[in-house]
Amino acid sequence: MLSRIAESLYWIGRYVERAEDTARILDVHLQRMLADPWTREDAACRSLLAVMGMPTTDGPFTSARVVGLLGLDDRNPSSVVGALAAARENARGSRETVSSEMWECLNSTWHGLPNARRRVEQQGVHAFFRWVRERCAVMAGLTDATMSRDEGWLFLVLGRSVERVDMTARLLRTHERAGGSIPSWMTLLRSSGAWETFLRTYRGALDDRHAAEFLLLDRLFPRSVFAALSTAESCLSDLEPDPGRAGVATDAQRIVGRARTNLEFRGADELIGDLSPVLASLEKTCSQVNAAVSRRYFRQTTAVNWVRGAVA
Repeated sequence: MLSRIAESLYWIGRYVERAEDTARILDVHLQRMLADPWTREDAACRSLLAVMGMPTTDGPFTSARVVGLLGLDDRNPSSVVGALAAARENARGSRETVSSEMWECLNSTWHGLPNARRRVEQQGVHAFFRWVRERCAVMAGLTDATMSRDEGWLFLVLGRSVERVDMTARLLRTHERAGGSIPSWMTLLRSSGAWETFLRTYRGALDDRHAAEFLLLDRLFPRSVFAALSTAESCLSDLEPDPGRAGVATDAQRIVGRARTNLEFRGADELIGDLSPVLASLEKTCSQVNAAVSRRYFRQTTAVNWVRGAVA
């Protein structure tokens, strides 16, 4: 597979997942603001922006401004709208690899964004976030239903899994910064699409230990950090069918394997006690994996310098 196509598919997976998870995080933020009228809006907004890696010097901040920055800013690839636009642009450059249904899904979603902004004005931001989650779910379903399980699919799922680890860690950090109350866990589980599954798993026993265990360690829930790391590890292993005689073949496999092992052999009580450093380590892991995958599989280019009419 051409490295250009592999990179486009990897970033389609990342951007679609980023759009969905950013919508979920913003939904959690707004629900928390409504549930607790005593929350200081500026401080809560600064905390969210810091979690999402956005600058917080140009204050004051309101929920409406945060929605504009992280939700509707089409110039920011980390916003919901910007991520969907970037996913569509990457799909446009790899039309020969993605299915026609996947392209039509991303293209129609992109064309629907102006109407989505009007929906925000008429029906509120929650309707917009729900629409984003539905469109991303359609894209995920079409990906799994229409792509062959070849290298292209592996790169797309790898990108989706790496982004899911990163965004789930950020979602948990919003909970940590909010004080870690039981209502906060409930909102967090609902926003992750995990509420009903959590209730069936733990028979309705909601406490810090069970909630952290489910979102970080559960092997069967696909949005848990452990499940996403395991999927990424499997994709990397399939991309390197001949690992050699010693260890693993690539830096990316080593990084993901260490993160998965570090998480797998921690108890739930230990996770609660070390939640902040664990989440920071997961975000660092995602950055390192992205760099390692880029070095290994994607074409590295340098800027073209023009010297006296010739290319140097």
